[in-house]
Amino acid sequence: MNTTLQVRKSALGETRLVQADDKPLAQGEVRMRIDSFSLTANNITYAAFGDAMNYWQFFPTGEEGWGIVPVWGFGTVVQSLHPGVAVGERVYGYWPMARSVVLAPAKLDAHGFLDGAEHRKELHKVYNHYQRTGADPFYTPDTEDVQALLRPLFATSWLLEDFLADNAFFEADTVLVSSASSKTAYGMANQLKKWPQVRVVGFTSARNRAFCESLGCYDQVLAYEEIDRVPEEASCVYTDFAGNADFRRKVHTRFKNLRYSCSIGGTHVQQLGGAKDLPGPRATLFFAPAQRTKRVAEVGAPELLRRLAADWHAFRNEVTNAAKPWLKVRRHEGTDAVVAAYRQVLAGGDDPRTGHVLTLN
Repeated sequence: MNTTLQVRKSALGETRLVQADDKPLAQGEVRMRIDSFSLTANNITYAAFGDAMNYWQFFPTGEEGWGIVPVWGFGTVVQSLHPGVAVGERVYGYWPMARSVVLAPAKLDAHGFLDGAEHRKELHKVYNHYQRTGADPFYTPDTEDVQALLRPLFATSWLLEDFLADNAFFEADTVLVSSASSKTAYGMANQLKKWPQVRVVGFTSARNRAFCESLGCYDQVLAYEEIDRVPEEASCVYTDFAGNADFRRKVHTRFKNLRYSCSIGGTHVQQLGGAKDLPGPRATLFFAPAQRTKRVAEVGAPELLRRLAADWHAFRNEVTNAAKPWLKVRRHEGTDAVVAAYRQVLAGGDDPRTGHVLTLN
């Protein structure tokens, strides 16, 4: 029996638990037990942009109006009708919020495989790839929770820093960051420390200001209402992790030398809005897999993976420093606990040091 947490696409706070008998496997398929997965503002972004970015298509419910929010974590093969995937194998990847899922492994190699299910063939392989933990340069057995929480976010952080540097920061000397307490935002800010010629200004709520300042990756941390403390003539790039339409307009209106504006997330779910008729540059959605594809074409996948893994381990060590941790893991087990955790993350206002790791088993 499988249990899945589904949400109403038009009202993300409305949830339901759906139980269904496990369907028999077809030849070439495997059944994965989903051992644990993280839940962060990034997953809320997947839901908020579910239609625009095709996130609802990865694990379709088959019922109009209901979707499954994708999550990252670890799973174990519990049944296999595929000769290249053994029962007991452990993998990292993209999952539904469920107890189990059926995959159709394709393009296998020593490192992992793609899900070759028909409905996923046109979706980006970054989300379709499942990494075997035994051949994963990111993997360490004692840090699975941190990997589930930060690895997918760090990849976006890393690729965004790479994109900005690749474009010489659009000739700006200041990077403005909304939702500075979010994990993807501070991951990018941490990477930007290697570019001292760029000043990084983080915007956050008053309650999260001390946390952001404690990280040491922002040159300045301001509350949203303090935007006028940044000179209006500043030559800047705006990296929008909040998706707050009102604040985006303030940024575009105030800064006459705004060189580039990109949207990465939607942590401010209640304030999401369009970006039409804004002064200055067009607000552009950042799609991390596109930058990854560009870099792979230039340096090759092994070299890109080497660079990313090296920076990941350095970042992970900093985040988990026992003397001054950036992150504290909170685990949730069982259906009631998972539903409660989802609603808590959706509502926002969480302690920014908290990282939620869940299991429905």
